Amino acid sequence: MRLDHIAYRVNDRAAAVKFFEKNLGYRIDEDLKEGFDIQFEDGSFAKCFALIPPESISHGISIFQPGLHAPPEIFVSEGSDNSIVADWVKTNGPGIHHVAYEVENVRQTMEEWKLEGVEFLSEEPLTCPGLVQIFSKPHPITGLIYELIERSDKGFCKDNVKNLMRSTVDDE
Repeated sequence: MRLDHIAYRVNDRAAAVKFFEKNLGYRIDEDLKEGFDIQFEDGSFAKCFALIPPESISHGISIFQPGLHAPPEIFVSEGSDNSIVADWVKTNGPGIHHVAYEVENVRQTMEEWKLEGVEFLSEEPLTCPGLVQIFSKPHPITGLIYELIERSDKGFCKDNVKNLMRSTVDDE
């Protein structure tokens, strides 16, 4: 198990990106240098950036290589008015939304965590080619939402990002 990414929800993603670049050495992923938008059915949206750690820049390490212990990616999202992201920031303030851990088998890890009292937002993980993902409800001890992610390929799935964002609306 390794820390895969830390997801922040913010009011100003450009300012957040600038902070992570200047102070922590992160850079916007070249494959996604324009960022990407998640469009919701109600017309609201989230604007997102994926940032890669300095080690992957200076040493050519792929943070998406399954099984590799590399520093985590940072995921930053800012929402339009009345969007899932903006409403979360309004309620909770800008900050960490969730921490994602790469695991060998999401379903097996879910069952193990359930024995420890961890609750998940759904019974079944979301899947896309190369990815399996699920969110926990806020943990009763740490207060954090955890994402379990299983990778057989690099990258992410925009549909899963949208569905994961949507899955947390009623439980935050």
